[in-house]
Amino acid sequence: MERPTSSSSSDDDDDRQNLIEQNDRKLPTPRSTTTTFHIADDDIDDSNHRHHQQLRRRFTSLKLNDLFNKRSFVLFAIFLPLFVLILFFTTDIKALLFSTSVSASPFGSVSDKLRESELRALYLLNQQQLGLFNLWNQTLPNPNSTSNQSNSPQIPLLEDFKSAVLRQISINKDIQQVLLSPHRSGNSTESDFRDFGDFENPSLGDRCGILDQKFAQRRTIEWKPNASKYLFAICVSGQMSNHLICLEKHMFFAALLNRVLVIPSAKVDYQYSRVLDIEHINKCLGRKVVVTFEELAEAKKNHVHVDKFICYFSHPTPCYVDEEHLKKLKGFGVSLSKPEPAWVEDAKKPSKRTVQDVQSKFSTSDDVIAIGDVFFADLEQDWVMQPRGPLAHKCKTLIEPSRLIMLTAQRFIQTFLGKNFIALHFRRHGFLKFCNNKQRSCFYPIPQAADCITRVAERANAPVVYLSTDAAESETGLLQSLVVVNGKAVPLVKRPARNSAEKWDALLYRHGIEGDSQVEAMLDKTICAMSSVFIGASGSTFTEDILRLRKDWGSASLCDEYLCQGEDPNFIAENE
Repeated sequence: MERPTSSSSSDDDDDRQNLIEQNDRKLPTPRSTTTTFHIADDDIDDSNHRHHQQLRRRFTSLKLNDLFNKRSFVLFAIFLPLFVLILFFTTDIKALLFSTSVSASPFGSVSDKLRESELRALYLLNQQQLGLFNLWNQTLPNPNSTSNQSNSPQIPLLEDFKSAVLRQISINKDIQQVLLSPHRSGNSTESDFRDFGDFENPSLGDRCGILDQKFAQRRTIEWKPNASKYLFAICVSGQMSNHLICLEKHMFFAALLNRVLVIPSAKVDYQYSRVLDIEHINKCLGRKVVVTFEELAEAKKNHVHVDKFICYFSHPTPCYVDEEHLKKLKGFGVSLSKPEPAWVEDAKKPSKRTVQDVQSKFSTSDDVIAIGDVFFADLEQDWVMQPRGPLAHKCKTLIEPSRLIMLTAQRFIQTFLGKNFIALHFRRHGFLKFCNNKQRSCFYPIPQAADCITRVAERANAPVVYLSTDAAESETGLLQSLVVVNGKAVPLVKRPARNSAEKWDALLYRHGIEGDSQVEAMLDKTICAMSSVFIGASGSTFTEDILRLRKDWGSASLCDEYLCQGEDPNFIAENE
């Protein structure tokens, strides 16, 4: 076979052929028969050997820079930097890098925040508009009503008007904060936005400051009893709160008649020694003005006889004492003279009486007298109801919780509430029928009650509400969900069940009075009386006793009020 003219092929052609084969990753093999070289049969072994050596030399001598000497790679090297420059100047690299992370942010974009704030501000503006319209309508007389119509709107009191205006100011502040919130950065502070207005304007004063009770202007009398003359207290109406009011009025009667007051026995009445410090009263007066029944029995050698039973009330029963209670007294060893009414007086419609009336009708030389239950007595009401009472003494109040209960209340407040808290007496059990029988019902639907509580919470700026209630969990749960200020729920805190890990009630436990219903009721009263602001239940003597303590202690607030004071329930059920 004739050898081809391989010598006429240049080195460039051979290199190109080898380069193409290398790039295609096709290495020549000894078995290949499809080649451009035609070798004679007799020279094949020698020719193959020389061919392989030539390929190795050329392949090992190939350099990287030989590649770039070629025209195609030179063009690529020219256009690559140019492409990078164009890409750099025409693309926002920072936006490209961070667009994914920003869009995935849980806080959303600034525009989303702005939209959300604007919608919230529009809602608050609408609420403010409704509030202002309501205030405007309350100040306008109804042209179609007459002065004799009971349902004609009344011009609001100054305090109610101030409260409504302050509520609108509070809403205005909320709107400002909502609109400013998207513009706040991590380094900005509240002071950076003071140019937009300061809600805590000094001209507004302290919205819920302490009420000045003017103690220096009290009208008082001295209680200087004859040590051998006694007034035997009898209290039967209602529960503990009613009995405490009855005892307080008995103290006034005893002072007017110059007698020592005898506290009823636990065998016929409540165990007062568990909730009151009887000796505290004597210390405040500086003399012996009250004694227990046991002390009287000891002085009378266990023969206690009521020498004269002069009834303050003649109707519906003499002395307003039922037969069952009289039997208890007699069974306990107390002998009673026949009840004699001092005048015609109905407990359901009591007449106003004066000091002179009492002294003229009840003064006697007998050692032990009784006048019956005087809870409903209307005697010098302004004098009796003044802060710290009508009697001259050196304490804040005469009838107050025992030392154990006072300390327990303080420990509970330190544990759960702190200095600034609202107390709410939310009476519900048996209150629906009682309130609906009154001329103006005092039983409010839960949503309406929640709105009234929220208004007080806004004014008081208190973070928590102490809840003293007999309401069911279904009612308190709904109430809790609806009491919201500035988008945040205001916690309603009740006293928890006994827990050995908690030490706030350890004193009651150590003295064996934990779980006593009267002790717990007095503890509730004490906590409420120590609050910054108190919301009471209209018509409840439990509330009235709390208000008495707050007045006497000087803790009454300008924001104290009855629940939904001045409002009628927005729905009232029919009577049976």
